[in-house]
Amino acid sequence: MRANFIFSEVWIGLRRNVTMTIAVIVTVAVGMALLGVGLMINSQITGMKDFWADKVEVSVFLCKKNDPFPQCKGSGGVDEKERAELQAQIEALAQVERVEFEDAAMAFENFKAQNASNPVMTSAIQVEDMPESFRVKLKDPETYAEVIEHLKGAPGVSNVINQKELLEKFFGLLEKLRWAALMIAIILVFAAFLLIGNTVRLSAFSRRRETGIMRLVGASNLYIQLPFVMEGVIAGLVGGVVAAVLLIVSKVFLFDSVQTYLGGSAQLSWETLASIISLTMVIGVLICIVASFVTLRRYLRV
Repeated sequence: MRANFIFSEVWIGLRRNVTMTIAVIVTVAVGMALLGVGLMINSQITGMKDFWADKVEVSVFLCKKNDPFPQCKGSGGVDEKERAELQAQIEALAQVERVEFEDAAMAFENFKAQNASNPVMTSAIQVEDMPESFRVKLKDPETYAEVIEHLKGAPGVSNVINQKELLEKFFGLLEKLRWAALMIAIILVFAAFLLIGNTVRLSAFSRRRETGIMRLVGASNLYIQLPFVMEGVIAGLVGGVVAAVLLIVSKVFLFDSVQTYLGGSAQLSWETLASIISLTMVIGVLICIVASFVTLRRYLRV
């Protein structure tokens, strides 16, 4: 098999169908990029769920003076005795593993740390604006409904918030984004398959005389088909490289930016990104190879 002939045929095919080749590259790049984003979101969700699984708490906020909550009307706030009684009541619950008290000063420091990138917000809030609360760690996070039901009507309690519910809403949004990205990626992968098939078919049709002569002189099917398959592989590789660049940009400017608002929870690693890029490139090339062989099997007359 003459390598020079194969590469010259590949170059001729790419040059004759340059617009279709560019269309294939763009479609493969966008499709693989969206597939990669879906896999990145999936990895991020899995890591965050593992990270937060044993950290979810129930926050029991205490009434302050002039609190707007209905259950706090007429209350001058919770004094030390009432706070101690409420803490003992919470600790007596069978579902509770640990109770920690957070005063206004501690709440203000935590608020400033979580919103360090927003100086306008931190400057608008004062220590006296922050509520005191108990941070309740449960033995089983799934038992939060019973604990909330028990504490909601307790004297001196303004509000009870379960962090798991807030996280589930956030994870639900990420799940929808992941499936949306994957569905769009599947559609674009199918479009890439059709584009590659059309490109190979046009290339085979434009060179039907040469391939007919090659068949008459005894060339094997593989020898005749290989230049067309390599055209698809090259388009898939270029599209995969473009998709890899898009995924790296997504990690640096999207995922890492979002990570600053999520604290230390399961950051998407470069090793994970590298494995996702490798997988998307392999899938892109395989799609091109399969599409080329299927199209040649149907349209190439030798």
